[in-house]
Amino acid sequence: MTLFHPATALMVQYAHYHRDRRNIATHLLGIPLIFLSIGVLLLGPTWSVAGQTLTLAWAMWALTSLWYLSRGDVLLGVATSVVNGVLIAAAHEVPPLAQELGLAVWQAGLGLFFIGWILQFIGHYFEGRKPAFVDDLVGLLVGPMFVVGEVLMWAGLLQRMHMDIERQAGATR
Repeated sequence: MTLFHPATALMVQYAHYHRDRRNIATHLLGIPLIFLSIGVLLLGPTWSVAGQTLTLAWAMWALTSLWYLSRGDVLLGVATSVVNGVLIAAAHEVPPLAQELGLAVWQAGLGLFFIGWILQFIGHYFEGRKPAFVDDLVGLLVGPMFVVGEVLMWAGLLQRMHMDIERQAGATR
């Protein structure tokens, strides 16, 4: 896997590590939690630009969205960017919740991060295979696209990509 492969090639490669339905199910919760947690951890510092407050979390979202949108599948790129945008917006709502729980924002972010990774590793226990990022760090970027793609495929969209994944990586089991 390389950074500049098209979406289908990235999804097929990632799918080779994710064919067990239980693994995919844990990823549907774990990966969004990890993305949310990174957003929480990147809430500071802030900048004011044209009357808007910007954070490193929004900068991360913008950079990753550019990458998703440049992988050659418009629906998957837009859907992943929208989902991740919702997660970053939610990250900005965590500080008051953390305060109510008596936690510092960084503690809440780390807690979400660890819960997300625990779910990932439980899934890979079921899979019987190491996570994709162990062989290629690009897998860390592909993960959010993969879970969004799985939902889109479940909804009957991305049928050609779904067929390519199953032909090259095998059906889910």
